[in-house]
Amino acid sequence: MSVTAMPQAETDSGTKEKKGGKKKLIVIVVLVAVLGGAGYWFFLKPSGPPPKPVEGTVVALDPVQINLAGGHYLSMSIALQLTDKAKEADGSKALDAAIELFSGREITEVNDAKERLKLKEELVKELDDLYEGEVMDVYFTQFVSQ
Repeated sequence: MSVTAMPQAETDSGTKEKKGGKKKLIVIVVLVAVLGGAGYWFFLKPSGPPPKPVEGTVVALDPVQINLAGGHYLSMSIALQLTDKAKEADGSKALDAAIELFSGREITEVNDAKERLKLKEELVKELDDLYEGEVMDVYFTQFVSQ
């Protein structure tokens, strides 16, 4: 009798050890996953905003006359502030965008300083798309309306 009782005790303790082993394995897997996620977030996350581009050359474009509403016109020249990594900019895209933006506007709109600033910001956004981030800013070097 005592011989039969002993193997049953070993089987019971052996089963308990297997269950404890599964729990340990699950805890270890979860712990590794949590630590791996925390390590990824800590070491590979972006560290703040991207760096601002460095100013490169300023490219002055030819003057252009743009028809406004009511028979008025706008004579303007613009210069493009390029980044230091920019290739030589083709000014025709910038002039086309400026003509598209200013054509048909009311003279009061282009003469108002706040509206002109809004139009300039809109032109900068458009040129940023056209030149794929190579244009940082636009300067009005001539701006005459009649």
